[in-house]
Parts: sequence; structure tokens; C-alpha cells
Amino acid sequence: MKNKKILILANMDITLLYFRKELIERLCKEKHDVYVSFPKSDNVKIFEDMGCKFIDVQMDRHGINPFKDFKIILKYLKIIKEIKPDYILTYTIKPNIYGGIAARIRRVPQISNITGLGTALENGGLLQKLAIALHKIALKKVKCCFVQNEENLQFLKKHNIAKDKLKLIPGSGVNLERFKLLEYPTDEKIRFLFISRIMKEKGIDQYLGAAQEIKKKYPNTEFHILGFCEQEYEETLRKLQEQNIIQYYGRQDNIKPFLEKASCIIHPTYYPEGMSNVLLEACASGKPIITTNRAGCREIVDNNKNGYIIEEKNTRDLIEKIEKFINLSNEEKKQMGLNGRRKVEREFDRNIVVNAYINQIK
Repeated sequence: MKNKKILILANMDITLLYFRKELIERLCKEKHDVYVSFPKSDNVKIFEDMGCKFIDVQMDRHGINPFKDFKIILKYLKIIKEIKPDYILTYTIKPNIYGGIAARIRRVPQISNITGLGTALENGGLLQKLAIALHKIALKKVKCCFVQNEENLQFLKKHNIAKDKLKLIPGSGVNLERFKLLEYPTDEKIRFLFISRIMKEKGIDQYLGAAQEIKKKYPNTEFHILGFCEQEYEETLRKLQEQNIIQYYGRQDNIKPFLEKASCIIHPTYYPEGMSNVLLEACASGKPIITTNRAGCREIVDNNKNGYIIEEKNTRDLIEKIEKFINLSNEEKKQMGLNGRRKVEREFDRNIVVNAYINQIK
């Protein structure tokens, strides 16, 4: 394959580092000129060491400021004019939209990735109409638009976004070398683990509510929490930790030590997921999972085989599934974890995603 210039647009470095690193390494290994663009951070050198050239583009991931956002389009237009890429790869809402508009104006093939619909697209009202219109404009001429779950795919089809250029991939996949099968714990403690940003939509209220009730009945249980506290939960977490109901560790770059000790990963989210990386990594590590019946989560669970599915926002259902799990034998719990590992090996290997991109570029 002839060497090409590949421009990758993202809203932050962490998602590229955790979920796209293997693709970037493959592109660099195949001698393509790879440019990565995101707001400057301490991780720039990691990308440069891989062989990438870095371009700083500042953006507010969450805010909606038309003037600031218009400046992103102008910046992208300038970058494209200067480096003349053969392909532009975009991830998440703002790079997909503003990068897509710039790619369309400059007539450069774009490969976008809908990593989840986000609240703007999922919730109704004026904001949804605006988001749909912008996606239609940005992705009208897209070469390929990858989508991470079937529900998102049907939504985009229904609203004629990217039309016949939509392709389903298994989320970001999971690196099965990085997340190896771990030994299942054999001690008397049953440790539940929540890994996510601490916010209402990720189901933290349901997790905390279940922890308070389960601890009363099952003193051999522990409830652990990893993640950046994005909303006003600091005081609640502090009080529950003082009462020995939970243990909160903040955001952790290395989750392996916590996965090693965990008996089960609980992800009671009702946030618009693309495909839950938390669940993929848990299954790859051989851990049973409990999660909600929504797109981006249900695809990873074979109910009663590698975990349990619960109703969204339903603390009582979560408590019942936790109790059901507690009452399994240790061998049954271990088998659940092994079933999860086999499932991700079949369906969610990150190499499937990397190869999908390489085939599009070829």
C-alpha cells in the first residue's frame, strides 16, 4: 500500500491513547505519515515517540459556544490546507462535525467514528434537531462512518445521517494482550467494582444505594469505586467511606490491581454509550459483569452466562442481581468470568477494529 498522509482529529489525548493506540501504531509501522490533533497535554511525547506529528487544537469538549466552535472549523481548514492529508480520521461529536465540515470543504476523504450518540442526539427537543442537522451536513460526503452498536446504527439510518456509508464495528474493541485473563479470587471476600466517571448518568446512585443495603446483609462484601468525580458526589462518597460502605480511590491510570482483586464489575449506566470499554476490559480480564439493558452494554452480556442485565435506574433490580451473584459458588463465578473472556475473544478483539480501518484506507 502506497504511503499516505493520515490526519487524526480528536477532542482529547486519553481516548486516542487508550482506544486507538494500536491503530496509530499500525499506521506508523506501515510507513504512513500520521498527524494527530487534540488539545495539548503531557502525553504529546508518547505520540511523537510512536512516529506521529502533533498539532494542537484547543476545544471545550462539553460547551456549546458558536464563536469558539467556528474557530475550530477554521483551524481544521488551515491544517488540511497545509498538510494535504489523503485521509482524515475523526472521533467523538465535535471532531466528527467540525472535522467533517472541513474535510468536505477541502474534499478530503473522511472516516468518522460515532463513539456514542451523546445526550444532544439521544434526548429530544431543539438541541437534538440541531445535532442531527449538523451531522447531516458534516457527514454527507463521508467515505465511511463507523458505528459502535446496532441501536445507534438504526438511529443514524432513520435520520439519513451518512446514509449508505454506515458500517458497524464492535466498539473500540479490547486489547487482549494488554487485558489478559486474570486469576479469579479465592478468598472469602466478594468485591464489587465500579469503574467510571462519577456522574448520575453512569448509575452511581444505584451503585451506592445497592452498596448500603447489601453491606447490612452480607458483611463479607466490599464495594470499590474508581473514577474522576465529575459531579457533586465528593461529600457523599466521603461519608459512605467513613461508614465503611464503599472505598473510593479517585481516577486511576492503572486499573489492573483493582481488576485482579475484583469478584464482579458493576456498570449500571444509562448514559448514551457507544460500546462500554469498562465492560470489554472486565470480560477480557475474566470478570463477571452486571450492567443495564441499553445499547453499548447489552451486547457484551449473555445474560446468566457471563453476567446479569438489569433495568436502567432500578436499584432494586441491581440489589437482586448482586444477591443472585453472591449466592453462586466460587466455581460458578469463575466460570462466568471465563465465559466473558471467550465472548470478547470471539466478538470484540481490537484487531477487528484496526483491520476495518486499514481496509478502508487501502
